[in-house]
Amino acid sequence: MTTLVPLLGDQLSHDLASLKAVTQADAVILMMEVVDEATYVPHHPQKIALFFSAMRHFAEELRAAGWRVDYIPLDHPENSGSFTGEVARAAGAHAATRIVTVAGGEWRVLDAQQTWGEVTGLPVTILDDDRFLCPISQFAAWAKDRKRMVMEDFYRIMRRQTGLLMDGDQPIGGQWNYDADNRKSVPKGHRFTPPVRFTPDAITAEVIALVQARFPDHFGSLDGFSWPVTRQQALAALDDFVRHRLAGFGDYQDAMVTGEDVLNHSLLSPALNLGLLSPLEICRAAEAAFHAGTAPLNAVEGFIRQILGWREYVRGLYWFAGPDYTSRNHLAAHRPLPALFWGAPTDMRCLAEAVDATRRNAMAHHIQRLMILGNFAMLVGSDPHEVHRWYLSVYADAIEWVEAPNVIGMSQFADGGLMATKPYAAGGAYVNRMSDHCKACRYDVKQRTGPNACPLNSLYWDFLARHEAQLSNNQRLWRMYDGWRRFAPDEQARIRDQAASFLAALA
Repeated sequence: MTTLVPLLGDQLSHDLASLKAVTQADAVILMMEVVDEATYVPHHPQKIALFFSAMRHFAEELRAAGWRVDYIPLDHPENSGSFTGEVARAAGAHAATRIVTVAGGEWRVLDAQQTWGEVTGLPVTILDDDRFLCPISQFAAWAKDRKRMVMEDFYRIMRRQTGLLMDGDQPIGGQWNYDADNRKSVPKGHRFTPPVRFTPDAITAEVIALVQARFPDHFGSLDGFSWPVTRQQALAALDDFVRHRLAGFGDYQDAMVTGEDVLNHSLLSPALNLGLLSPLEICRAAEAAFHAGTAPLNAVEGFIRQILGWREYVRGLYWFAGPDYTSRNHLAAHRPLPALFWGAPTDMRCLAEAVDATRRNAMAHHIQRLMILGNFAMLVGSDPHEVHRWYLSVYADAIEWVEAPNVIGMSQFADGGLMATKPYAAGGAYVNRMSDHCKACRYDVKQRTGPNACPLNSLYWDFLARHEAQLSNNQRLWRMYDGWRRFAPDEQARIRDQAASFLAALA
């Protein structure tokens, strides 16, 4: 008897449920680089290279541990180009008698897995992915019958469940959330410690050459690729973050500085999403720094909340909301995604900085994604499904279960408030407060109208005016609408005309 164990590119964990469910003597591990997965959206070249390199390194680790591994590289002459095609081909080649796999992280992949039995004629076992701290069933039980699924409520349950930063049944320090302490602007002259970088080895160099040759037209650069591609490297990256950047993470986690791509952010999400690190070990490493006195509570709590709270929450919401979630469009936004997202020139410094960081690094931090790129896309009325596909394409850590709720729900308010309690809309004042971009921008952040006015200002008020019928009763927006109504009618008209002119030029 031979058990075929298809292992996907974001399942690079030695304690994966499928590996624990079979014996080495009877199993063949199937790992596949397929063109379908590289092109269902035009993924950033660094993202493709990261997945393929990490997969090839993991295959070598499995072989060293005694597993039989059938690894199908992208340029294999018989590569069918799809997961299902390769599973069918491998099932025949190895005379498999059953298939055991772990559920993929996207509805699209799970749908394919559910056809493998019919395609191969073999019994197929699809196991739950137990590398998360909150099972899908637990989240569904919590979410059932809730009109709004507030992350903070879920987060407190997870804190108690794991015991992280807890003193008995109460949070250490007496507060659950220190977000109010984590919105500081960066002082002039402040220096950030750069993250550890990993020089590509022979395996990674071969992958980079392959990706460059096969996907030359995909948005993004391969220059400077330095992501961790093994668990050993990922652990080194975790240690580097905890030692050198965690202490300052809280204070400046919402800040943006020209020329600083990383600041105090961890850059651990790609390794975590691939399976090279586990969420609990990351949280415990941060918690240990607090207890050792090397990182303050506001930093450690804020970081743990991103993983224990936010990451687990968005994953649960993705599966709870169903496969049609990415097609939701509550605000009826249908404008094509502006070309500047794909690198077309823009005089808006904040957008230019965020898009350029994305192009160079396959990464931008969460405030750039939410309050610069996402905010702009929402203000101009971009189709949320197009916005979703862009985010899924360009970021190294973008797997649909984590990306879609952050974009459809948090960034674009396209789910109508299932996830976020308000649209995260902002004008130029927010960008000016949290960054130094406005100082070098050709637009004047303090002007609402006129040839030099910051476009975000008129776009912000125009967004509120366009959606007044839908949003004015939102309790978190009453101050904004009160401000809009205080403008004289002629000023309102000038603002809306300014926004209309910008949108016409954008098109």
